[in-house]
Amino acid sequence: MDYQTLNNSLEIPQIGLGVWRAPNEDAAKAVEWALKAGYRLIDTAAAYKNEDGVGQGIRNSGVPREEIFVTTKLWNSDQGYESTHQAFNDSLEKLGLDYVDLYLIHWPVAGKYKDSWKAMEEIYASGKAKAIGVSNFHQHHLEDLLADAKVKPVLDQIEIHPTLTQEPLRNYLKSIDVAVEAWSPLGQGTILNNPVLVEIGKAHQKTAAQVIIRWHLQNEIIVIPKSVHEQRIQENFDVFDFELSAEEIQKINGLNINERLGADPDNFNF
Repeated sequence: MDYQTLNNSLEIPQIGLGVWRAPNEDAAKAVEWALKAGYRLIDTAAAYKNEDGVGQGIRNSGVPREEIFVTTKLWNSDQGYESTHQAFNDSLEKLGLDYVDLYLIHWPVAGKYKDSWKAMEEIYASGKAKAIGVSNFHQHHLEDLLADAKVKPVLDQIEIHPTLTQEPLRNYLKSIDVAVEAWSPLGQGTILNNPVLVEIGKAHQKTAAQVIIRWHLQNEIIVIPKSVHEQRIQENFDVFDFELSAEEIQKINGLNINERLGADPDNFNF
């Protein structure tokens, strides 16, 4: 397992399990399988409605809590100062945990994310979140937040995959020492038959998905592929025994067409 050190000195595993849209029962099994396979980062959110299942999977795994990096997120309808505190406590209760390792603002809700951040800074000071960060924030959202923030976000979780490489935003985040984490890192499966990725995979006796995950790792992107299938969960983690060449990375970079599969953070209505 590779780790990255965040700007508050906390270490985060570079690969984790995402559980977007997984029902509680499936999430519990996926988390248990992932932890037994060697994963140590689990990413959920209040909006996924499976924090109970994630907590159950952690308990079922037998892996000590202090070895696991748990992320959850504040949903849009819960943003605001008071409601952020309440939403965080609700998430802790559902997870069955005393603390989370990382708490994120899920989307930059205009007029609310600064008040939410004030509450999150207090949650961070209490020790109930070991780190705080954001998700789906463009550069201008971060600049606006940082104008008043007392604590810098440790991380921005954004949509990244080979057809949406987000290089300008990644370069900005690197310049301000904020880590980059990718959601939908496999392009929701839409690019797994891409001939470039399949060919590179054959050269390394790996799947296209493993090639994409390796591409993220070598670009210093924290990556959280989602799966509820045990074999796929294991395969997604089997990426530490090969390395992509500079030429192969350039070929994958060349697949970028700035194609979003999710909403644009400047234009969402949920």
